[in-house]
Amino acid sequence: MVDSRKIPGLTAKSTIVTNTIRLSGPIEEGDAEKLRTILNRLKAESPPEAGRPLATIELSSSGGDVYEGLKLGYLFREYTVTTLVRSKDLCLSSCALAFLGGTSRRLEPQSVPGRSIEIGGQVGFHSFYLNTGSAQIEPGRDPREGMVKGFSMARGGASALMRYAATMGVDAGFVARLLARSPEEWEYIDTDQQFVALQACPIGLGLPRLSPQAFAANICNHSTGWIGAASPSQARQLSPRDARRHMLEQVQGNIEAFSGKGPLVTQLKAVLAVRDDLLVEGVYNDLRTAGIALPELLGSFFEVSGYSSGPYQIDCHVTFSRDNPSKFSVSLQTPEGLVKPFQSPPANCPALFLYDRDDVLNPGR
Repeated sequence: MVDSRKIPGLTAKSTIVTNTIRLSGPIEEGDAEKLRTILNRLKAESPPEAGRPLATIELSSSGGDVYEGLKLGYLFREYTVTTLVRSKDLCLSSCALAFLGGTSRRLEPQSVPGRSIEIGGQVGFHSFYLNTGSAQIEPGRDPREGMVKGFSMARGGASALMRYAATMGVDAGFVARLLARSPEEWEYIDTDQQFVALQACPIGLGLPRLSPQAFAANICNHSTGWIGAASPSQARQLSPRDARRHMLEQVQGNIEAFSGKGPLVTQLKAVLAVRDDLLVEGVYNDLRTAGIALPELLGSFFEVSGYSSGPYQIDCHVTFSRDNPSKFSVSLQTPEGLVKPFQSPPANCPALFLYDRDDVLNPGR
């Protein structure tokens, strides 16, 4: 079932067409080709604007043919189709694998995932059953070719699933845990950590009621890849003025540690020695523009300590909007200097980093 609607565009004469396709029932051989025909028609009738998906697929299925589930997932990626599981729906087994193909926009050579679960909707994974009658499949260079190796052997099936997950930007650890289980064991997407690992967005979830220090700690814990778990008490707040000076001191110290004295070190010392805040702000912005991993100052600024990698200490610097803490910027101070976060949130739902990884966001029914 296809539901196409027109909504006003940026100008009175322009409209935006949104396409929603409902895919329900068992996933069977041939479903991907039937859907390809529909997507080709939609693409010809109303080509999407740049940066917008062609359609949204609502999934409601208890599963079916694993081969076909992967073909659907690759099809979603090929045509830039987002996936959605509604609050009263179930998407299990091969449906859950197809769900991972959801794509919101293409930014070659990578794509931005577009996978959403309304709170109450259930997406469940388990290890696959082998079907020795299926042809072996794997993704080719052309996504339309589908896959050339299947699941006639367990090793081949696991390899194909790992390649599929890598293509869809899914955390390899999640797939490894999945393959280690028996087919009777299920894993549902309910915790913050699982949503992040699958780059999936919860719909209908409000922001947690936490202190700014707790937001800072959670963001930094995620950004460091959970090499440690800092508490709110380890978050030290600085004013924007002090934050700029503190971060420029970090840059100065990094340069001195690696290259000794130089013109930039001399300049930074001179800048930090005066009380001209506009000059400090200008130098800070210039260094950001030059590519140094300084955080964009968005409002509240915190330095979160307590992380280590072997004998080395790592500090996290995070700044976020007071009105919208899901808009944040992070920089890590490591032995190699200032670097970008080790882990980034899903592009379409950065608010996931505001939670602790063990928080249950989508309780089971």
